[in-house]
Amino acid sequence: MKTPTVLSVTQLNTYVKSIIDGDMLLRSVYVVGEISNFTNHYRTGHYYLTLKDGDCAVKAVMFRSANVRLKFEPENGMKVIVRGRVSLFERDGQYQLYIEDMQPDGAGALSIAFEQLKQKLAAEGLFDAEHKKPIPRRSYRIGVVTSSTGAVLQDIRNVVSRRFPLADIILAPVQVQGDGAAVQIAQAIYDFNLLSAADVLIVGRGGGSAEDLWAFNEEIVARAVYASEIPVISAVGHETDFTICDFVADLRAPTPSAAAELAVPDIRDDIAFIDAALGQCEAIVLERLADESDRLSLARERITARSPAAIIDGKIQTVDLLLGRALASIDNKINNQQSRLNADISKLDALSPLKVLMRGYSIAKKNGKIVSKTSELKSKDKISLRLSDGEVDCEVL
Repeated sequence: MKTPTVLSVTQLNTYVKSIIDGDMLLRSVYVVGEISNFTNHYRTGHYYLTLKDGDCAVKAVMFRSANVRLKFEPENGMKVIVRGRVSLFERDGQYQLYIEDMQPDGAGALSIAFEQLKQKLAAEGLFDAEHKKPIPRRSYRIGVVTSSTGAVLQDIRNVVSRRFPLADIILAPVQVQGDGAAVQIAQAIYDFNLLSAADVLIVGRGGGSAEDLWAFNEEIVARAVYASEIPVISAVGHETDFTICDFVADLRAPTPSAAAELAVPDIRDDIAFIDAALGQCEAIVLERLADESDRLSLARERITARSPAAIIDGKIQTVDLLLGRALASIDNKINNQQSRLNADISKLDALSPLKVLMRGYSIAKKNGKIVSKTSELKSKDKISLRLSDGEVDCEVL
């Protein structure tokens, strides 16, 4: 009878591991199951989890070198399809699945990754409206983060040159899909801000598949857009395409051409506005000139009316009027006095002694006094007789 071989635990586990590792069927297997007990080891970056179905479970590990390629973050309760190899962890004597690739069962990995990052950034407030910066109405430096060889750049140039030829386009050429694209896009946004090289940024590319657009769903791009002091217009793909960059940006444009239209004003509108403003200004100036002309005419009339010459002319007219009235009054009074004088003269003439004398009478005067009685005379008195044509001296006999 053969003596049984006594193995140590290590030998047993090593032997079993060698058997499992030697099975070609177990070197690459696909397994579907639900994730539980998921752990993301914060130091190593390795994923530890259990895959289970309704009846059984199996331990699994996905090393960091493999999980960095995932577009989504595994979660408990998520049903996945994994590809990997089966081996034994010798220390614990437990076989486990070493996962090399993982895909969600049902919804695509990109779709899940999109929703996961969207929820994460939304919870942090990166999509909140209060963080959105207004797009300048008139930008003279348009920063463009896109490929230098695609049609996007030419579309933007055409729109800007037509709408606002005063603006300059500053291109930061980047890779817009594939490995390294997200890093280049984020770095270009940081560089524009570092140099204050633009008034507004257009970040985008033309249409494509979800994989083609994925660089604009990367967290590094989202945080670069959020941190930008320069307003950002996201223009990724077509109108029906949405990316994380669209949600974080200050404004989302359905296409790159639409982004260019949003970034600059239409100079024709400015010209029309200026023409209208000039017309209004001209009307206001003409109206003001007419008002001021009326005021000037009124002021001239007032000044003319109050000038020394006008005052003197007025005084002269007043003096002439008063003088005329005075002369008329004087003439009237003179005429009245003349009439009265003539009447008095007539009366005096009628009563004049000369008239009596001319009728043959005479007037005797003694010592200049009229003698009216003979008793006033005596012999030898000297008297004078007043006759109608003169006087004669006489002596009383």
